[in-house]
Amino acid sequence: MTDTRAEAAKQLEVLLGYLEHDPANAELRTDAAEAALDAGDPGRAASLLQGVLAPSMPRATNVAGLAALRLGRFEDAAAAFGALAASGGQDPAVRFNLAWCRTKLGDLDGALALLDARVTALPQAAMLQVQVLHAAGRLDEAVERARAHLEAHPDHAGLNAAISVLAVDVEDAELAATTAAKAGDHPDALATLGTLALGDDRASSALDYFDRALEANRHSPRAWIGRGLARLMTGAQDMAPSDIDRGAELFATHVGSWIAAGWAHYVAGDRPAARARFETAMALDPTFAETHGGLAVIDIADGRLAEAAERTKVALRLDRECFGAALARSLLTSAGGDPVRGAAILERAMNTPIDSGGRTIAQSLARMGLA
Repeated sequence: MTDTRAEAAKQLEVLLGYLEHDPANAELRTDAAEAALDAGDPGRAASLLQGVLAPSMPRATNVAGLAALRLGRFEDAAAAFGALAASGGQDPAVRFNLAWCRTKLGDLDGALALLDARVTALPQAAMLQVQVLHAAGRLDEAVERARAHLEAHPDHAGLNAAISVLAVDVEDAELAATTAAKAGDHPDALATLGTLALGDDRASSALDYFDRALEANRHSPRAWIGRGLARLMTGAQDMAPSDIDRGAELFATHVGSWIAAGWAHYVAGDRPAARARFETAMALDPTFAETHGGLAVIDIADGRLAEAAERTKVALRLDRECFGAALARSLLTSAGGDPVRGAAILERAMNTPIDSGGRTIAQSLARMGLA
């Protein structure tokens, strides 16, 4: 326990003693709840405030909201901060907390409506605005706001980390590298540095960055997927699929992650698992060409050339540049209608190094999922 928490814990014990003699004292109860928060016990803080909140007690309402926030009870927290905002409170910190809750509840538009210029004067609110615009797919606006916020908060680690992630997705490697370097050991920044290292074929360095990112945050989908891909590149093919699966599960609806997982399982020799991951991607978005292309390649490996040919046609209709479909079409032509020959050609092709670093087609396909 840190010194600050230890002092807060001592203060809490004193206040709880006072409450035994004056249990109806709302101000005293609020003081105790604040001390419980400072001592790292949001559950105790929340229980202390049960039944004592009222519109005339904004401080207690704020403490209750903070306790709910730390407990992950985002609906309860949003109700508390929303009540404060509705009563005329314009405190930027309250509006930021409410925006955070709405983000966690999936209300991105509601969050953005709260993050005006006065609120984003707080660096943590500026960071949240970049993250929400990014999540909403408003990339040009996110980049514009990111650059403005960097001028106002050039050294804020969280903001720099958030911008580094955005920069990776808009393919601005220079911005990604400079902001990640300024974010210290922030897990998002470490994941960005790992992604950049992976893009430069520095798989061992990438693996170190992703390991460090996961030590700090076990819930980072980018770090899980990145580590899995780095393991593929370094020959740890048996360990890669579980990492990429974990990242895909955390992303949930990111189609490319499931495609990466599919190829990772293929490289590890588990075609049924690979097919299952591609089918998950298909269920998420049947219009994504690389899903059809990936399934076409798996069909060839299973000797199902007719199905592969049909999937290849669909993939190329969706995207004439689909890599998986182009590979499948080439393999089908080489197979000449012979399923056994097609599977054999595929196995050789997928495991043949295609560059000086020894990277194979299968590994390259898996890397596409990080985009």
